[in-house]
Amino acid sequence: MSPRRRARDVALQVLFQADVGKAPLEDVLEQVRAERPREEWPFIVELCSGVWARRAEIDRLIAEHLSGWTLDRMPAVDRAVLRLALYELLAMDTPPNVVINEAVELAKKYGTEDSGRFVNGVLGAVYRERLSRVQGQ
Repeated sequence: MSPRRRARDVALQVLFQADVGKAPLEDVLEQVRAERPREEWPFIVELCSGVWARRAEIDRLIAEHLSGWTLDRMPAVDRAVLRLALYELLAMDTPPNVVINEAVELAKKYGTEDSGRFVNGVLGAVYRERLSRVQGQ
């Protein structure tokens, strides 16, 4: 497993714990860092802090692309995966196909049987919408 893939995996766990446990992000980061000190922490912190800072914006974007679900009713793992991937798509230079593929893999690993398809569908829709806006300018 590549260092970046491992870092996304750890970031997902941190975001999930902070969301579900209603714990301060800094506390969860500190606890996980103590358990896994050899990870790529600058990237993990950047991902987690960025998601947390832009959570309202990212959640609105997710909600706009849900059909038959609300953000609160969707599985917490899927929500965390989407937040992580959308932050990386919006704020970092990672190629979109890499972000989407990594997110789908995380969803398959930690989510339900349908999580991979669901995450792929939402991210694909957001990406196509954003791409069409950029090309339309």
